[in-house]
Amino acid sequence: MLPLDEQTRSVAMPEDISSILKTDEVVDITTTGRKSGDARRIEIRLHALDGKLYITGRPGRPRSWYANMMARPAFTLHLKQDLKRDVNCNAVPITEDGARRIVFELMLAQEKSMAHVDIAEWTKVAPLVEVVPTE
Repeated sequence: MLPLDEQTRSVAMPEDISSILKTDEVVDITTTGRKSGDARRIEIRLHALDGKLYITGRPGRPRSWYANMMARPAFTLHLKQDLKRDVNCNAVPITEDGARRIVFELMLAQEKSMAHVDIAEWTKVAPLVEVVPTE
């Protein structure tokens, strides 16, 4: 979707993980606290769209996971359903409105649970990162 900055190294997602993520959307992530430096693990939904992975959240309130990723992009993705594996990743923020709109339109088209989404509002204020494996 967007070019990765020069400091972010992308590798292909292994095929076993890619196929699992089409059905196992609920994962855990561990970020590093932007102020404390402590590990913060939460459960979150992962969106697999056009061969890429994204994490977003509802607009309207600050998200600590997002603030942590903006300060320290490296995080761990914990697969915990059909396949159990930890994957080191980087969060790449999607900030350009046109790119954000495309991602949210894909989500709306492919995921029934996103039917409530107001594309204009989400494009303007919802947190959105691409998940890029680093190993």
